[in-house]
Amino acid sequence: MARSALDQIICEFDRALKISTGSLKIALRPSPAQTILDRPLTEKDQLKSARLMRVNHTGEVCAQALYQGQALTARNSTVTGIMQRAAEEECDHLVWCETRLQELNTHTSFLNPLFYLGSMAMGAFVGALGDRTNLGFLAATEDGVVQHLTNHLTELPEDDEKSRAIVTTMREDESRHAHLAIESGGRAFPALARRIMDGMSTLMTKTTYWF
Repeated sequence: MARSALDQIICEFDRALKISTGSLKIALRPSPAQTILDRPLTEKDQLKSARLMRVNHTGEVCAQALYQGQALTARNSTVTGIMQRAAEEECDHLVWCETRLQELNTHTSFLNPLFYLGSMAMGAFVGALGDRTNLGFLAATEDGVVQHLTNHLTELPEDDEKSRAIVTTMREDESRHAHLAIESGGRAFPALARRIMDGMSTLMTKTTYWF
């Protein structure tokens, strides 16, 4: 039976609530950290890892919101499918990060609901600009995330092999999504738009590192 508009709204609200509060518990793939022994970390290293993984979790919250907004306003069912598949795969990232944050005895960011709403609005706006722009925005976003995760791999403590395994796999997935978006007809984003995106990303990382 097809869902009514009200049912769809309720489902989307429920999903948004679970994503933004760190209570999405189902992953399609096992965590890359699952088979790695948890090595003892110093208090300083544990705090460092916790803050970096909190940033990574919020980044995935934003990604889910962007995908949701873009899928809502995409004009082509193929583009909608690309957004939805990427979102489903990256749900794994959310669960992996949530689990690791629990292991590190810390919380998800208190700012997640705010970033979720802002990202969803941005995704819907970009999606309304056309499918090529929509896909180009996806590619540009994923490229930025790949660079961000690469930086985190240099910052994470060497002994935190669990977090490093998670971030490495996330980076591989993000890179693949970026290439798929361009291959599917995405338009390269201008330098000014990329600078604006970089500025928003910096705001997110600087705040959620602490909160």
